[in-house]
Amino acid sequence: MRAKPRQIDYKYNFQLYWSLLKKYKWMLFFVLLLTLVTEATYTLDKFLFKVVIDDGTRFAANELLKSVYVQTLLILLLIYLTSISIRTVSRWVNLHVFHKLEGNLMVDLKTKFFNHLVHLSHNFHTTHKTGSLISRLVRGGGSVERMTDLVVFNVAPLIFQVIVVGASLFYFDRASGVVLFVMAITFIGYSIFIQRTKQEANMIANDTEDIEKANISDYFTNIDSIKHFGKEHVIKRKFSRLTHNTKKAMIRNWNYFRWLDAGQMFILGVGLLLLVYFPITKFLAGALTIGTLVFIYTVYGNLIGPLFGFVHGIRQFYRSMADFESLFQYHKIENEIKDASNAKPLQIKGGSIEFRGVTFTYYKNPLLKDFDLMIQPQKKIALVGHSGSGKSTLIKLLYRLYDPERGGIYIDGKNIRECRQETLRSELSIVPQEAVLFDDTIFNNIAFSRPGAKREEVFAAMKFAQLDTLVDELPDKEKTIVGERGVRLSGGEKQRVSIARVLLADKKVLVLDEATSALDSKTEHEIQRDLERLMKGRTTIIIAHRLSTIMKADEIIVLEKGKIVQRGTHRQLILKRGVYKQLWNLQKGGYIK
Repeated sequence: MRAKPRQIDYKYNFQLYWSLLKKYKWMLFFVLLLTLVTEATYTLDKFLFKVVIDDGTRFAANELLKSVYVQTLLILLLIYLTSISIRTVSRWVNLHVFHKLEGNLMVDLKTKFFNHLVHLSHNFHTTHKTGSLISRLVRGGGSVERMTDLVVFNVAPLIFQVIVVGASLFYFDRASGVVLFVMAITFIGYSIFIQRTKQEANMIANDTEDIEKANISDYFTNIDSIKHFGKEHVIKRKFSRLTHNTKKAMIRNWNYFRWLDAGQMFILGVGLLLLVYFPITKFLAGALTIGTLVFIYTVYGNLIGPLFGFVHGIRQFYRSMADFESLFQYHKIENEIKDASNAKPLQIKGGSIEFRGVTFTYYKNPLLKDFDLMIQPQKKIALVGHSGSGKSTLIKLLYRLYDPERGGIYIDGKNIRECRQETLRSELSIVPQEAVLFDDTIFNNIAFSRPGAKREEVFAAMKFAQLDTLVDELPDKEKTIVGERGVRLSGGEKQRVSIARVLLADKKVLVLDEATSALDSKTEHEIQRDLERLMKGRTTIIIAHRLSTIMKADEIIVLEKGKIVQRGTHRQLILKRGVYKQLWNLQKGGYIK
């Protein structure tokens, strides 16, 4: 069964585009006014030429004195020079204002959607490829430019020319005016019909291009894995299939232009034939002057350019609408994690954390049910258990990356659902398993956690994390660029940057999410000492597979299938039968399988 063709939501896309444009409506009005002035001067030129020919014919027939004709030519020359001056100034000012308008619109659109995407939920970002988001965001910026170009350079000139030229032809020859209007309407109608017919092909072409870009991003992000497994040829074959799919979709889309061009040529040819026939018939009957005949044919030429410009604009319109559809659909997606209308900022002073009757299900998979846990201020609590036991789920709920179905999470006695989520997260600090850094300097990566920090504070954090020795050996010192995702630093060095970042933030609650599990034993031992210093005076939640890293925790919480099955200190738990002792015996200080 064939899938239902995708439809573009023109009304919604127009409303969203207009919401951006209306902020600059007076700039747009001014630009359109100058466009009308410019277009009117082109018809004025043709009228001046008509007067020159008609008076020249009378002069040649000795019906007009030479002095009168010369005086007329001088007046026409003065009018023509004035027309050129007005056109030049109008065009210059028009483009100056228009470029500011277009630049503002592009910034507003990209800012609007970037801000919207940044605030969408963790679930959204884990289910959408980064490459596609980038592709659609960048293409949307280009589309808002094309849409505004369409209004100012394609639609407005055609409307003005049809009005001005049509009115002029009606005045001199009604039949020519009717032919012009019918031809223009037929030309435009046929062009719109073809463009609407190809909209599905346009969207399919966009989708295949997005898939290609998303996979390119994925391949280059995982270039190490490709090389480690020697799968360059496998990836090249996959990419070849992607590019061939994109090519087929693009060609299908482009093929509609054959029908478009052929139909347009036919309509213009018939229109020109009729426009020649009626004026020539009247000219032979003595009802039209030769100047009027020339005027009719030259102003008809005025219309051809705007007609083709309009068709080009229509092509850009449907392309832009398809691009808008790909991007604007994100605007319909609301953040699953919403702040309450009366949500207040959170400031953690004590650092107590309580999970009270928390129930959470993820994609019909129950992870927690009526879960209770109280963590006292400045205590070090370790969460232990097999993969899937609920450790990471608790951290994601604490950060409000997800909300529980029932129950609540309280920090200093305040329900985190009643606090603004961005302030909640800014009051927490985390050292993750893999520190993913920005492609920026070491200094800026550390200062990211507190952009207003003084330079000496950043260096103090750097020294605390024992990064100062490394930085001193680098040619560019703290200004060294770490590369995309911190690729130029070792795992241990990235973790030290992460530790320095957390220290600079100086928050009451610290999360260590398997912070040393990806490191070698020597580096882990060194980092562990830094972490022990970092935990002092902070409420700390430690997730660790290596049990040797949590032996000094104030309390160890053993989880299994989302429930607490054991709790106590390391010394207490290894003396009891249960999950913890089994895990300890399995690894003896190693790693839980």
